Amino acid sequence: MNELIKISSNENDEQVVSARDLHKGIGVKTRFSLWWEQNSRMLIENEDFTSVVLTTEVQNNGGVQLRDLQDYALTIDTAKHLAMQSQTEKGREYRTYFIQVEKAWNSPDMVMKRALQIADKRVIALQNENSQLQLETSVQKQQIAELQPKASYYDWVLQTKGLLAISVIAKQYGKSAQWFNKLLHELGIQYKQGKVWLLYQKYAEQGYTKTNFAPDDAERLHPHTYWTQKGMLFIYETLKKENILPLVEHEDVT
Repeated sequence: MNELIKISSNENDEQVVSARDLHKGIGVKTRFSLWWEQNSRMLIENEDFTSVVLTTEVQNNGGVQLRDLQDYALTIDTAKHLAMQSQTEKGREYRTYFIQVEKAWNSPDMVMKRALQIADKRVIALQNENSQLQLETSVQKQQIAELQPKASYYDWVLQTKGLLAISVIAKQYGKSAQWFNKLLHELGIQYKQGKVWLLYQKYAEQGYTKTNFAPDDAERLHPHTYWTQKGMLFIYETLKKENILPLVEHEDVT
């Protein structure tokens, strides 16, 4: 069967044709907009046809300009009706063609083929949904894993009362006090004066540390720097930017 007009399938698995293609094919002399106005009065939109806007190129002052054209996607039944209504030889030819197209479309082989295609599409859709769910689950697991060190460290900080020495904080990262002090110095947070680590001026007034005096072996008082809860959280946020996180599990430090 030779194709007289392009036939497509819409989202409802119905065969449809272009009203403009039909108008041109059946050879009526009336311009398309008037022909459509005269012949579509008894038609029901979204049942017999759907509105379609086409984009076409037109010559304009030696250049090319895009222009929107109004078209309509007709069901085969509607196309048969309009073809017969034209009362032209071509119109009768098109009506006969549409009848043959319908018979082929509704044959057992074609019905089975479409059913298999629909089933295949459904399987693919379910596979895509499953893949998306697996991706979302993986992302959620990763987010939980990423947040776990933060939650554990925050819990530990909030449960900690009073001030802590840097050696205790370093332990939460699996490091020594010496290593930790050196890191904070390299990050421009603190400097050493004598035997005491002090914060640089821009951090000194933020309430991150407290300096207390404790006696040494000779009963002489020496300053020692201790970190507040606010300071411990500051350390966490700063080191997180360097991809340095505390251990997930913490020993009892109380």
